[in-house]
Amino acid sequence: MDESGDSGSPQSGKSGTGEANPGATPDGDKPRRRDEPGGGILMGRPFGVPVYVAPSWFLVAALITWVFGGQLDRVLPELGAARYLVSLFFAVAFYASVLVHELAHTVAALRFKLPVRRIQLQFFGGVSEIEKESDTPGREFVLAFVGPLLSLILSGIFYLGMKAVEPGTVPGVLLAGLMISNLIVAAFNLLPGLPLDGGRMLRAVVWKITGRPMTGTIAAAWFGRALAVTVLIGLPLLTHTGALGNDTADIGGMTTVTDALLAAILAAIIWTGAGNSLRMARLREHLPELQARALTRRAVPVETNTPLSEALRRANEAGARALVIVDGQGDPTALVREAAIVGVPEHRRPWVAVSGLAQELTDGMKVPAELAGEALLDTLRANPATEYLVIEENGSIYGVLSTADVERAFVAAMARPGS
Repeated sequence: MDESGDSGSPQSGKSGTGEANPGATPDGDKPRRRDEPGGGILMGRPFGVPVYVAPSWFLVAALITWVFGGQLDRVLPELGAARYLVSLFFAVAFYASVLVHELAHTVAALRFKLPVRRIQLQFFGGVSEIEKESDTPGREFVLAFVGPLLSLILSGIFYLGMKAVEPGTVPGVLLAGLMISNLIVAAFNLLPGLPLDGGRMLRAVVWKITGRPMTGTIAAAWFGRALAVTVLIGLPLLTHTGALGNDTADIGGMTTVTDALLAAILAAIIWTGAGNSLRMARLREHLPELQARALTRRAVPVETNTPLSEALRRANEAGARALVIVDGQGDPTALVREAAIVGVPEHRRPWVAVSGLAQELTDGMKVPAELAGEALLDTLRANPATEYLVIEENGSIYGVLSTADVERAFVAAMARPGS
């Protein structure tokens, strides 16, 4: 299925279906780094984008092999135990189709100059983690539509291949299965609710009509939640009544439980994805409020051999909350770490020089005062530190920016309702 999540950016896809998810997501909501661990097994880097296979894929591959193997036993009983080898091939080929679906999102994103963090194949399909949000509804629509379009094209290719081989043979059955599965992937992803591709397409349409991306997200997310409820109730009913073409005589207690469990998992994924989309959209709306100038603590300059007690006295007099070490010419050379100050008992502060509590300044720790929003977060992610020196355009000291203050403002932005 195709979901979308982002943190001031992105897109992704999932579920035997693919999806594009705008998202540099904050951990809990903080954006993650491109080659972070935990993505699974790295399979390659098409177009420079890492493709991972999550451990959960092996579980679903085994499930597909077992289920499809049972169907092959009825269609091609002469295969015997070899049917499971054929079924495993089908599982791999199906996920290769899902990868093509995700690569369609990736190529479109790269063409629109939207960075893609990674593609991950997992339990319910694939996810393309696109780090920026589309800047126009038209691009959003195209970015979402290309995935289902490629799945439809693959379905047509497999259909033509099926017509070219003998029916009732292994190639014929495999091609028929891949044709149907890709058709299902395309149809499912076109359903109009986030986090599916169809939901992102609906979001783009509402965005175009209203001129407000947040309005589009709200509409598509609520459609997604309605879709989750429909799947939870409707899927077991459809299979139980034989509306999906299954034989009702074969429906037993275990089949009913399995269908209900599958419906519950799908519904949970869709409902959660819709909620995440709303949360990320709300964050994007408030992200410009994260301004380096507004979050910066006032700082006082001190010389390297100044006792900590004297430095703190000067800061208190000036109403400042940070200390910057400067050289003889008044140029900043280091920042006194807040955590280090806290660790020094008050009775020892007259005997401890600030230089022993400082972190040397690097170019990456110097932040322009006018930096704001996503640009600010990107800068801090690229240069991890606990404090940063905030400078004016002329290079003069404005103050010190604490990562803790940025995180608190970030959480506050997430908690505020969207307008």
